[in-house]
Amino acid sequence: MGDREKVRQRIIDATTELLRAKGREGVTTRTVSAAAGVQAPTLYRLFTDMNGLFEAVAADGFARYLAHKHSQPLSDDPVDDLRRGWDTHIGFGLENPAQYLLMYGQPAPGGRGHAVEKAMERLHMLVERIAVAGRLSVGVETAVGMVHAAGVGLTLNLIGTPPEERDPALPDRLREAVLAAITTAAPASTPSVAQRAVGLKAVLDEVPGLYTPGERALLNELLDRAANHTPAS
Repeated sequence: MGDREKVRQRIIDATTELLRAKGREGVTTRTVSAAAGVQAPTLYRLFTDMNGLFEAVAADGFARYLAHKHSQPLSDDPVDDLRRGWDTHIGFGLENPAQYLLMYGQPAPGGRGHAVEKAMERLHMLVERIAVAGRLSVGVETAVGMVHAAGVGLTLNLIGTPPEERDPALPDRLREAVLAAITTAAPASTPSVAQRAVGLKAVLDEVPGLYTPGERALLNELLDRAANHTPAS
């Protein structure tokens, strides 16, 4: 690591500690400069402005979080892997509330930060494995959206709740409720049209070149429609 990168990392580490100890309001150009042992112009040269510094802090924390998630070996049970992924996500948020709020607390309309996009890729992979196993009861994108919204919403809610007032059973209860809504207990002996559509879409990447990009786009649209179709009662 070069001198520039060492200074950059020292500033990120100092900012992280200030966030943990004093919250975002305690992080200023002056406090970061003093904690990192640098002059204020160095901050602007390396990060442009405080928003750039906060983005770097969020990315650094999330990189460690993703490294931890990727270090967890996948099992033969894709639903249980998603369950463990949920627990890791909630745990990271509660252990690093300031960084979590930087990443998820104030999202830009219509976009996500790079760190969040990387986490979404991991979530998409976990959900797609459930689809391939024939145990997903809704479309992959629908399931990803439900898990993401529930997990982020829960974590933000818990961060904003005094620790002594938190319901310790809430994360597990919500996790199981979401899993029950998007998965089946075991592959059905006679899969529904929706399950067949979900499973087929999930394995199409195993045969690249079978369809043209236009054909694949149309097929994806048709399979998504079948996956999210609710039969008339």
